[in-house]
Amino acid sequence: MTDIKEESGEKKSLNFIEQAIESDIKEGKNAGKIQTRFPPEPNGYLHIGHAKAICMDFGVAKKYGGICNLRFDDTNPVKEDTEYVDSIMEDIQWMGFQWENIYYASDYFQQVWDFAVELIKQGKAYIDEQNAEEIAKQKGTPTQAGTESPYRNRPMEESLALFNKMNTGEIEEGAMVLRAKIDMANPNMHFRDPIIYRVIKHPHHRTGDAWKAYPMYDFAHGQSDYFEGVTHSICTLEFEVHRPLYDYFVNELKETSLAGEAGYRPRQMEFNRLNLTYTVMSKRKLLTLVKEGLVNGWDDPRMPTICGYRRRGYSPESIRKFIDMIGYTKYEALNDVSLLEAALREDLNTRATRVSAVLNPVKLIITNYPEGQVEEMEAINNPEDQNSGMHHIQFGRELWMEREDFMEDAPKKFFRMTPGQEVRLKNAYIVKCTGCKKDENGEITEVYCEYDPHTRSGMPESNRKVKGTLHWVSCSHCLPAEVRLYDRLFKIENPGAEVDSDFRELLNPESLKVLTNCYVEKYLSELKPYSYLQFQRIGYFNIDKESTPEKLIFNRTVGLKDTWGKINHNPQK
Repeated sequence: MTDIKEESGEKKSLNFIEQAIESDIKEGKNAGKIQTRFPPEPNGYLHIGHAKAICMDFGVAKKYGGICNLRFDDTNPVKEDTEYVDSIMEDIQWMGFQWENIYYASDYFQQVWDFAVELIKQGKAYIDEQNAEEIAKQKGTPTQAGTESPYRNRPMEESLALFNKMNTGEIEEGAMVLRAKIDMANPNMHFRDPIIYRVIKHPHHRTGDAWKAYPMYDFAHGQSDYFEGVTHSICTLEFEVHRPLYDYFVNELKETSLAGEAGYRPRQMEFNRLNLTYTVMSKRKLLTLVKEGLVNGWDDPRMPTICGYRRRGYSPESIRKFIDMIGYTKYEALNDVSLLEAALREDLNTRATRVSAVLNPVKLIITNYPEGQVEEMEAINNPEDQNSGMHHIQFGRELWMEREDFMEDAPKKFFRMTPGQEVRLKNAYIVKCTGCKKDENGEITEVYCEYDPHTRSGMPESNRKVKGTLHWVSCSHCLPAEVRLYDRLFKIENPGAEVDSDFRELLNPESLKVLTNCYVEKYLSELKPYSYLQFQRIGYFNIDKESTPEKLIFNRTVGLKDTWGKINHNPQK
């Protein structure tokens, strides 16, 4: 594998697509021009699989001084909507990329139509009045040739007249299609007279009712690439078997007067899709989750959509880093979601603001601390970033601490709060536990301790060694909060492979827990939604978009360590 020198000075291997592009440049193909496109269909929200394609399409264009356009594949008006167009543009920009131009497949409807007319006139396309089932039966099998349609040799003039009627509204949906006349015995079944136009009587989100006949993907895509000037049409592996047909139509187009310059042609290349454990990527299944209320919308933090990851607290840098880690190959693979989470932790460690939050509170009373006294403690925003600054947190006689951090009768290696044992309260003092109070059910309601006034952080005696450091918030200076603990959406490793099961039955019932009795620092009311946070000793969180200063809401992004893999014995892929 060829090597190149990155801007950082680090040597990095080229992936096979980069090698191919460099080879094309050296050979002078397309006069050294590099142009790519990201071509989503606006029929849903982008997921992390699309993020891999975004990084490839925009990344190679930038790397080799080319351009990448955003082109919406809007050839099926029944499923498409401007809502999806807007969300796709927002997601691309959030990922850190910017297109050169915005195009739509519908921009080329007239040119693609004119090309289809040329094929009919040349005897290379015909109108077939069979239904979809009849056409499918005549296709044959990979080892058995297909049989010709009874309409295959109908007169050109007749096909041309019917094709025009398909677009005037005179023909009903499903009554007829336009097929390319290629080879019904071809071992590649995509060449067995593929359908290239069908009737759809549904308003288009851009063209309205101007068209009734719409091109199929295989017919529109390559021609759109050609008209647009794309040099490298990069897509995922499932389109590899479509590539010969892509090339066939481009070659046919180049033989017509519609082609313009004769020396140019796009090249299709394919890479492996991004598949994640405990995740499904099927748009159909994701749409079902949303429509049936099994998740709270497309941006539910459990969804693998880009907007879902954004709302959960992922950074675009962490997603790009993960995609760079797994790379691009010609082989399908199932990537362990823990690799994505590892990339996320590494990134958030450098950018998340450290704060204190108590999710399962019990009151801690410092019995020898003066009543009414309040001290301001300095808290470093991020020890990994010298420029992150500090904020203040108030300290008083009564605090909230985590219930799990206290144990009345603790084992030997329990280094948190237990009677007779010293611990440090982070950014504050060393305290020694003196006991607790229980209610009539034996539930602990208060924990008691005494502090050493000479051990405030920064004082000489604060260096006294203790084995535990606990976080806390002041009862009088904190704010109530709702905390949403998100986990994997599915309970099995590869839900997409369970073809005999209803994927709804594979959902993890513990994927969301909502805690309403939590407390956080007052400082958090000053921060904006989507801010990256580390709840000290707990995990990484962010502020939800629904959060307000009056009602703070936080989402768990990821824990400080991977505990899921240990609990579920999740093998590395």
